[in-house]
Amino acid sequence: MRIAVVGATGMVGEVMLKVLAERNFPVTELIPVASERSVGKEIEYKGKKYKVVGMQTAVDMKADIALFSAGGDTSLEWAPKFAAAGTTVIDNSSAWRMDPTKKLIVPEINATELTAADKIIANPNCSTIQMVLVLAPLHKKYNIKRVIVSTYQSITGTGVKAVQQLENEYAGVQGEMAYKYPIHRNAIPQCDSFEENGYTKEEMKLVRETKKILSDNTIAVTATAVRVPIVGGHSEAVNVEFSNDFDVNEVRNILHHTDGVVVQDNNDTYTYPMPMYAQGKDEVFVGRIRRDESQENTLNMWIVSDNLRKGAATNTIQIAEYLIAAKLV
Repeated sequence: MRIAVVGATGMVGEVMLKVLAERNFPVTELIPVASERSVGKEIEYKGKKYKVVGMQTAVDMKADIALFSAGGDTSLEWAPKFAAAGTTVIDNSSAWRMDPTKKLIVPEINATELTAADKIIANPNCSTIQMVLVLAPLHKKYNIKRVIVSTYQSITGTGVKAVQQLENEYAGVQGEMAYKYPIHRNAIPQCDSFEENGYTKEEMKLVRETKKILSDNTIAVTATAVRVPIVGGHSEAVNVEFSNDFDVNEVRNILHHTDGVVVQDNNDTYTYPMPMYAQGKDEVFVGRIRRDESQENTLNMWIVSDNLRKGAATNTIQIAEYLIAAKLV
């Protein structure tokens, strides 16, 4: 199995290599790929060193699967070239997510939609993945009418420049700014750029991608996405209105039996999800599960996950694992 990792020197690319090794993914040949300025650099994978190659070289090497994490413009330009060479692309950017001809996949929810003809597969946004993994089984049981989500997102979602900004601010050092404002001791109510409707792209990803993954355009979703000075993962306060009533203990039980979800919900022992404990883990953690007493058939939850792992690298690799298991590559 020849695997290309496109964007191998970036933050998500590095986590992809780590996750591939941890999960003993059947790599027979690794092809690390990055922009021209990184060509020739060496990366290490399972104790061996590999030289980074450029995009065209990687296309010509005809990998079985290419895991892309190199930004939307790169994906728009290069994913079709890889696909034309017979490589199945799993793309982490927003480039293909809302393309009606491309599947948007969270393996635990909708991997069975995939066929051998799907040569470009979209990986959803990090904040969407953790939310829909929890919502999917509840939608099946109680039918979701409306979701209100407020996110508290890690700076790692912005990239290495943002991590550097926070470290500089901790140390009292003037440096390059990833954000328009300080992030240390602050919360910035803007993730990504603004759209014409006054919402940010991140907020609208939560709206659009949720409907597509759950195959239901009737679900009303509204979001506020906030950047916080956290390194380890994204947190979300999620309020869900259902068509049908529910029992809170039954909700906990359903989530307890959902693949990839861990329920951490015990007020007596102060047990609830937190990003510092989610960091480095592949699961989505859910807690503070309680009825919204202000409105019928409505539930409140707190959902936390490592945005670089399940939110990006791990989900991508799980898609690749499914393709192999289902003999689609």
